[in-house]
Amino acid sequence: MNNELHPIVIPVIEEQLHIDTQLIETGVVRITKRVTEDTQSVDLPTTREEVVVDRVAIYQYVDTPPAVRYEGDTTIIPVLREVLVTEKKMLLVEEVRITKHRIIEQNEQEFTLRKEEITVERSVPEQERPA
Repeated sequence: MNNELHPIVIPVIEEQLHIDTQLIETGVVRITKRVTEDTQSVDLPTTREEVVVDRVAIYQYVDTPPAVRYEGDTTIIPVLREVLVTEKKMLLVEEVRITKHRIIEQNEQEFTLRKEEITVERSVPEQERPA
C-alpha cells in the first residue's frame, strides 16, 4: 500500500432562504351608484302691495297751502285751486289719500331634488370559497 495521503473532500453545504411574494385575488368589489329623484312641494309666501286712492272733497278756504302729511299708512296730498272772489283766497278743493295694503299670498311650487346612493358588493373568487 501506498502511504501517500489522499485528500479527503468534504462537501460544505449552505442553505439559503429565498422569499418571494405572489399576488392572489381574494375577492372582487363592485361599486354602483344610483341617482334617485324626489319631488317636494314647497309653499312659499309672496308679498305684493296694492294702493287705494280715495279723493275726499274738502272745499274749504285756506290762507296757506297745507303740506303733504301722513296718517298711519296713508299719505295725504292737498290739491289747491285759486278762485276769484272779492278777494283772492285759496280754496282747498280736495285731498288725495293714498293707502298701501300689504297682501301675502301662498304660492305652491314643486322642486326636484336628486340624491345619490352608493352600493358596494364584495364577491369571493371560486378557489377562496369554503367547500
